[in-house]
Amino acid sequence: MERSGNSILIINGHDLTSEDVYRVAAGKQKVRFSEESVAKMQESFKLVQKIAKSGKPTYGISTGFGEMSKVYISEDNNAELQRNLIVSHACAVGPVFSETATRAIMLLRLNTLASGFSGINPQVTLLLMDCLNANVLPVIPQQGSLGASGDLANLAHMALLLIGEGRAISDGEEMSAAQALQKNNLRAVQLSGKDGLALINGTTIMAAVGTLALLSAQKCLRTANASAALTFEALRGFTSAYDQRIHALRQQQGQIKVARHMLQLLQGSEYADTRLEDVQDPYTLRCIPQVHGASLDAIHYVDSIISPELNAVTDNPLVFVDTGEVISGGNFHGQPLALALDFLAIATAELANISERRIERLVNPQLSGGLPAFLVESEGLNSGLMIPQYTAASLVSENKILTHPASVDSIPSSANKEDHVSMGAISARKAFQVTENVLHVLAIELMSAAQALDLQEKRKLGQGTQIIYDFVREYISFLDRDRVLSDDIIKLKELLSQGLLSQTLGQFQEE
Repeated sequence: MERSGNSILIINGHDLTSEDVYRVAAGKQKVRFSEESVAKMQESFKLVQKIAKSGKPTYGISTGFGEMSKVYISEDNNAELQRNLIVSHACAVGPVFSETATRAIMLLRLNTLASGFSGINPQVTLLLMDCLNANVLPVIPQQGSLGASGDLANLAHMALLLIGEGRAISDGEEMSAAQALQKNNLRAVQLSGKDGLALINGTTIMAAVGTLALLSAQKCLRTANASAALTFEALRGFTSAYDQRIHALRQQQGQIKVARHMLQLLQGSEYADTRLEDVQDPYTLRCIPQVHGASLDAIHYVDSIISPELNAVTDNPLVFVDTGEVISGGNFHGQPLALALDFLAIATAELANISERRIERLVNPQLSGGLPAFLVESEGLNSGLMIPQYTAASLVSENKILTHPASVDSIPSSANKEDHVSMGAISARKAFQVTENVLHVLAIELMSAAQALDLQEKRKLGQGTQIIYDFVREYISFLDRDRVLSDDIIKLKELLSQGLLSQTLGQFQEE
């Protein structure tokens, strides 16, 4: 992806990355089209105008939509057709997407259009780009997409902003779209050609939210290795289970990498391998490479599906300037993303499942090897970390509901013209919520492991685990008596979401 300075991202429809999405979504970069992209959009728009004038029935330009594609629409009614498409489809409901997610959605739509196969009026794309750069954001409800024919209902709310209708956010304040545009010296456009379809047809919602879920899942994996290593120290686990000879025999790459990473974090530890009453660990310690490694491999797979989608052209019909054709197809169908994002939710949820069991082992005096009950002195008077384990258990139970795959369902729509759908937007939203729950559980494990270490004889931690312990203690103090722990959990989770632990670990990051 070509960049101009540190603050401008030049988009061309070809090489956007998930890290680019993160920076723009976080408000750290503005965007601009490449000159080549503007030229391509101009040429494809000219072809659409030519077809609109020809009188030839062409889907979405001179016909109705879905089952009503049999109805011919004259050129005189084209502008009304495109506007009606947007206002009729803007019927999403539920909580609205965050500003971060909304910026990601706008960026991905712009990148799709930049490829020059959508036939959109470049003036429309320039307004969408100007809105993104000015942080004038459409209010987009989350629910309503079937994930085939694209994320129609949600993207229609994005498109409303461009015609001066609907609701918008400007400077953090919600107002009418017309007010937001006027406040920022921007003017609404009139849609024509196939502008409406180009704006709302495609996998943009599921790809944008799915990308944010993937980035969050990667943080979950890195954090899970860190929290597991700190718990391993507190419970004085046996490092022999991470011997590379064991993992080489299975040939699972994620497992091999996690085992190597755990040994790196624990190198130099004086807690490990000091338990005399046993010769092997429970699965939640011994099988960390097998469990975390499987999630690592799954996350890599999902990345291989999402990365191409960031630069995919997924609206319909598609405009091929070189042959003068407008061809109707099905790139809007979200099945590739739906399956991958369901898998992502399952793989990430497992990190919390095993983490919660490690938390239980830390707080349960029958399992912790002599640590005080619920990791607090004067137990009985103090409940210590009893209830954070409840919270972790609640979150993993909720994840078990959220990881039911959305992609196994399909409800026909549009009078059975659209007779199989992916539900991919639901998969994306669920996957992101799972990662949020997982980070909360991992925050609880980190707090519990640090507390457990402080309640036993001081020894030398491993090279990596010392950094992890210091990170926790920089923000979360030792629990000497009961206090409101929700604040601690939320604070630590937010730091994990920002990737600060990963940054602090630096060289101690897995491949």
